[in-house]
Amino acid sequence: MEQRPLGRTGADVSVVGLGTWQLGGDWGDVDDDSAAEVLDAALDAGVTLLDTADVYGDGRSEERIRRALAARSERPFVATKAGRRADPFEAAQYTPENLRAWIDRSRRTLGVPTLDLVQLHCPPPAVYSDQRVYDTLDALVEEQAIAAYGVSVETVAEGLTALEHPGVATIQVILNVFRRKPLEELLPAAAKAGVGILARVPLASGLLSGKYDESTTFPADDHRTFNRHGEAFDVGETFSGVPFEIGVAAAREVAEIAGDAPTAAFALRWVIDQPGVTAVIPGARTVGQVRGNVAAASLPPLTDSQLADLERVYDERIRASVHDRW
Repeated sequence: MEQRPLGRTGADVSVVGLGTWQLGGDWGDVDDDSAAEVLDAALDAGVTLLDTADVYGDGRSEERIRRALAARSERPFVATKAGRRADPFEAAQYTPENLRAWIDRSRRTLGVPTLDLVQLHCPPPAVYSDQRVYDTLDALVEEQAIAAYGVSVETVAEGLTALEHPGVATIQVILNVFRRKPLEELLPAAAKAGVGILARVPLASGLLSGKYDESTTFPADDHRTFNRHGEAFDVGETFSGVPFEIGVAAAREVAEIAGDAPTAAFALRWVIDQPGVTAVIPGARTVGQVRGNVAAASLPPLTDSQLADLERVYDERIRASVHDRW
């Protein structure tokens, strides 16, 4: 699989990574055996980037990654996140003491002395301007507790603020066929600064798999049920903030544009081809989903006609319903 430099980390990673929120929780039940199969399938297919967080299943995702890697001689790049153990709306909780405690916990859970990458996990906006936070992260790099750090953001404005700090190696942002705002300013600015871009929620929580219709339902413990309107966390994390019925109708049109290509792989290929993107990090709950996602790396770039058709769908179906809230 194609490998790209991940910003200022000094590492190269596969253009298709694996997001492991699904292996922790909030997507319905995934047992230990199924999680191990997903991780093995991804690594065997050439994935060299795993993305996790300390709050995915209260450490379950990190633990499952540690177990999956224990028997492997070659270790992929593992990006984790810190900060959501605090009240997500209280910037004052991002103290040096808390940051160190969260990061030390991830080091223990993942079973490594040095974390490859720690990303601030969508903290309150004020945190992105708090020099004390960056000073703490810089100190942790010097101490070799972490090799590099970045941020995961909800908005373009947060990403641009983070870029003002020279230690930021990566930015993780929601980007997909239905969520295009980062293309306008954030991705060009990150490329100019040499900062890597990890594209998350690339399938709009499964909308862009093309497998849902208006009657599709999800388990009660799935965020696509309990956070559909932003009840638990930012609404952009669920269907990219697109109202479900609108997204289903738009996804049908995307499937038609994809033609013979699998809809999910086609949508991921669109993300991979955006200038400035390092890697796309779709999640997976099954081996079949892993293989479908990895297939995106082998698809040819989209044609000019397909790109124009996708932009038309966005303009006609999506923009008016969500643009203001972004």
